[in-house]
Amino acid sequence: MHARTWLSILSLPLVAAFTVPVVQQGNPPKPLKSNAKAVPQDPLAGLSDIQDVLSLVQQNYVDPPDMEKVVSGGIQAVLERSHPLNAYLSAEDLRLPDPGPAEAGMMVVKRGAIYATVVAVTPGGPAAKAGIQAGDVIRKVDGDSVGRLSAWALERKLRGPEGSSLDLYRYNATRDLTKTTVQRQRIVAGPIVTRQAAGALLVSLPDMNGGRAEELKKALAGVDRHQTLVLDLRQCQRGSMDEAATVAGLLGAKGSFGTLQEAGKPDRDIAVAGTGTSFTRLALLLGRSTLGAPEVLAACLKKGGARSFGERTPGLGVERARFALKQGGAVELVSKRWVGLGGEKLDRQGVVPEQILRLAETEDALARVQAALAVPVSASKPVSPASEDAPAPGATPPPVKKPLR
Repeated sequence: MHARTWLSILSLPLVAAFTVPVVQQGNPPKPLKSNAKAVPQDPLAGLSDIQDVLSLVQQNYVDPPDMEKVVSGGIQAVLERSHPLNAYLSAEDLRLPDPGPAEAGMMVVKRGAIYATVVAVTPGGPAAKAGIQAGDVIRKVDGDSVGRLSAWALERKLRGPEGSSLDLYRYNATRDLTKTTVQRQRIVAGPIVTRQAAGALLVSLPDMNGGRAEELKKALAGVDRHQTLVLDLRQCQRGSMDEAATVAGLLGAKGSFGTLQEAGKPDRDIAVAGTGTSFTRLALLLGRSTLGAPEVLAACLKKGGARSFGERTPGLGVERARFALKQGGAVELVSKRWVGLGGEKLDRQGVVPEQILRLAETEDALARVQAALAVPVSASKPVSPASEDAPAPGATPPPVKKPLR
């Protein structure tokens, strides 16, 4: 079979699965004038140029290239231009065994072509014990350059047999390149933690997995609602949107929880039924490890009047779906995204707190928030997305001067 023929067969499922959702998720076209004719858009336009380029590479490159790597690498690059969590999986990838039940205790997201940024670290987990912090830049994972790894491959690399080692080359806060070895282990999610002080209650949520709403309901049973509730979401990672909506209801939220945008479908507002009693005052503590469903929860409560402190969230209020390809592989695409009640596009800007509040692990978070709450809202300086230093998911990290050795 001619090279252009099999390249067409390989490329067509990708374009069909990838281009259509991207086109549908883009900005809606402006209304046409009454005397204007719609210009037909061919989603396959430019495919012949891609085929020609691949043929030229195959025929004219100095050394015979591995065309399978060229094609798969090109597909992955196209997917990541849309969102860093998109991934191409070959048929061989889909046949790989499960890497193991143990984890590194962190989440990373690719930033640009050759780096990944740590966006969340599980407290007390292997990565935290090794000194890894949110914001660290990862260059290599177990000897493999991050640039060659998709989001799916990166997530897989972080898992393995219990007790197995994971070698990371990372740039830390001082921009020094260091090799760090992490011992993977099974991670069991911790319970909700509460702490009472004079006139205020701090509640720390580790995630939004099933059962958290019921656990929170029990933790708040009998608690005086005339005090301040500080909801600490700094280490709250992922979970169920349904669970997050139920938590919002327990805290007195009513009406809309957020807006779900899905390729090819109209926007859908998700409602929440207020089943709990509001506190006199509600404050949110956000951070770089507040991601996924907790971001939607934070946007909902913030719009409902809760004051927010901390750092901007990563902007990972998205959901992925896997689409099979005819040649045996698959693509994972961000096919759904959430928009917060304040209009926050939770796949990009995240939730921006009204006041930046950076806390060390040893600091008394409740005392700091109480002090910040004593300052009137009009006196606190608002924060715009551009003023926060946490990069968006697709952003490129600051250049690092130290060479990779």
